[in-house]
Amino acid sequence: MTLKYDVVVIGGGHAGCEAACASANTGAQTLLVTMDMNKIAQMSCNPAVGGIAKGQIVREIDALGGQMGLVTDATSIQFRMLNVGKGPAVWSPRAQCDRGKFIWEWRRVLDETENLDIWQDQACELLVEEKTGNGKSAAQPVVKGVRTIWGAEILARCVIITAGTFLNGLLHIGRKMIPGGRIAEPAVSDFTESITRHGIRSARMKTGTPVRIDKRSVDFSLLEEQPGERHPYRFSFFPSESAPSPSVATESQQTLTLPTLPQLPCWTVNTNAKVHEVLRSGLSDSPLYNGQIQSIGPRYCPSIETKLVTFPEREQHPLFLEPEGTDTNEMYLNGFSSSLPMDVQIEALKQMPAFRNVKVYRPGYAIEYDFFDPTQLKHTLESKIIDGLFMAGQVNGTTGYEEAAGQGLVAGVNAALKCDGTETFVMHRDESYIGVLIDDLVTKGVDEPYRMFTSRAEYRILLRQDDADRRLTERSYALGLAKRNRYDWWMEKKKGIEEIETFCKNLPIKPKNINEALERLGTTPLQFGVKLEDLIARPQLNISNLAIIIPELKESIDRIPNRKEEISEAAEIRIKYKGYIERERVVAEKMHRLENIRIKGHFRYDELQSLSTEARQKLMAIDPETLAQASRIPGVSPSDINVLLVLMGR
Repeated sequence: MTLKYDVVVIGGGHAGCEAACASANTGAQTLLVTMDMNKIAQMSCNPAVGGIAKGQIVREIDALGGQMGLVTDATSIQFRMLNVGKGPAVWSPRAQCDRGKFIWEWRRVLDETENLDIWQDQACELLVEEKTGNGKSAAQPVVKGVRTIWGAEILARCVIITAGTFLNGLLHIGRKMIPGGRIAEPAVSDFTESITRHGIRSARMKTGTPVRIDKRSVDFSLLEEQPGERHPYRFSFFPSESAPSPSVATESQQTLTLPTLPQLPCWTVNTNAKVHEVLRSGLSDSPLYNGQIQSIGPRYCPSIETKLVTFPEREQHPLFLEPEGTDTNEMYLNGFSSSLPMDVQIEALKQMPAFRNVKVYRPGYAIEYDFFDPTQLKHTLESKIIDGLFMAGQVNGTTGYEEAAGQGLVAGVNAALKCDGTETFVMHRDESYIGVLIDDLVTKGVDEPYRMFTSRAEYRILLRQDDADRRLTERSYALGLAKRNRYDWWMEKKKGIEEIETFCKNLPIKPKNINEALERLGTTPLQFGVKLEDLIARPQLNISNLAIIIPELKESIDRIPNRKEEISEAAEIRIKYKGYIERERVVAEKMHRLENIRIKGHFRYDELQSLSTEARQKLMAIDPETLAQASRIPGVSPSDINVLLVLMGR
């Protein structure tokens, strides 16, 4: 049987779901191939979305017209805004989700997406047409589709691989090894080999997951409760895809709704010396330390045994017991990822008083899997080697649902655009965390599973979680991904922000009218008259407390038809950090000058003796598109960049 589509997406995880929706919503006839339609967007590890920098990525996905934020809001059972004690550049939303409901909400979204079909099967071979060269150089092979284990031949103009940990996946618990992509799910063999035979490099990585605990066996009186926000935020800037445009919506329809599911607490506990003693007794059987696992695991999410070896002086490590959903007794023990023998894991748990009678659903395990060197990709996430082949998610060496989903959206949009033969969609480092992520992958590569942090972004003040819609929605709408109702929703918010900013910039404040109130608020009285924006810039003051003492400000806010709090907060951040934002924008614009100098195809780097040997090797391997990308390649020095500038006649 032969099927024909514009785009076929291989894998129904977080990258695959966003890729399929983005491709279909951009207008391409799209097919999502998944091994199990009942495990769409499975949260293989922690049932949570967001966190430090990851929350910013989800906001960006949402601003672009993606689905992860909306699905998370619909299935959230706890929400927290992290880092609120610091500046807004590092505020990061995080939500605990109901694992089962998350899957079915995603399934509903996919079922209701036009231009998108689902096929339950397993891809076993990438179909590629080799092209003959012109005698001077070999022509680039072109992807034709995939073949499945059941004999279906799916032809497509573009193929997006989002296979997660399934490619030659190997599970480890103690000395026991079983092929698998996840626990109780089969690995995918041969598919990697059908890709690498065309010259694409692959390697192995490792990740892991913790034990799952029956909450009925836990003594919660010995744990510390960790509640969520009393008035939780939402991930999505938009209430729902079916909401009417602002011009026709009523006040109640335009108000962002609170979570629909019960909000549940998480719990914290610490390991102790007895726990560590039991865990150390099993290290000789640990796949990480007996030579069984050779690949590299995630640095920033280490197993509990790695923590003991790396930090032998630590007497305890924090653990977080988190609910898996509202209708299940299963709980997730965050911080206790392990591949030790199952009896060692369980005995160690019992050394903590709260878990003395613990019962588990399954032990933690490690998994090794294939990934492909991401420096072989363009910034569109299309392969430099096989025309029409895109890759997204863990197959690019990343870890995390959010990083995968962001890549999936970019790959999906670009695959659809390629089918139309139109422009490409690339985000710069000053435009989004997704842009930082992809640039890091294709420019620097990975030697361990890549995880996003705010520290990886040099323009953090420009990439806040509160203004992703400002940065991305209008551009996404121009591409056709974000729809008109989402665009109108943003434009109404944009108008409200600008009105508050203009009001605060122009309203004069006299000392005699406000000094007494300023002293009550713990800030210095005025000596001279100022504009309201000068007061808002003070750390002790904000729009909320000033609106109480300045009637004109309250009246200005009240004129906003809806989302008053969201719009006021956005305006306040822009006013408070105006100087920093402008300074960072100037730096970013200087870097854009290098982004505009295209060097791909201009040089034979192996012949440029004025470059360092390392620079020649790295430039040949990466073959950067622009001088700015070249400047970010490890091993390429500023003097090497100056050489290229001179050779370009700049």
